[in-house]
Amino acid sequence: MISLSAVLTLSGILFAIAVAGVFLNRKNIIVLLMCIELMLLAVNFNFVAFSRFLGDINGQIFVFFILTVAAAEAAIGLAILVVLFRERRSINVEDLDTLQG
Repeated sequence: MISLSAVLTLSGILFAIAVAGVFLNRKNIIVLLMCIELMLLAVNFNFVAFSRFLGDINGQIFVFFILTVAAAEAAIGLAILVVLFRERRSINVEDLDTLQG
């Protein structure tokens, strides 16, 4: 049986890696999207761990809503990236500041 503290430690490590990825790599949008997904995964681990620890299913149900939003965010984000790459031939973050309207 995996303890609650072990799952929370793993979740904290995943979240810290994701935050470090956002701050260290500000050039590639795909890596930024992956870091956001990793943050959502860490939060989902917390919800599932506390749901299991407390014996309540509400946390696990909430995870399904988060996964739905994350899937929609990934699909829309990647579609926007494909359009930007076709238009600009680059997906660097510095090149996107010219999109101001």
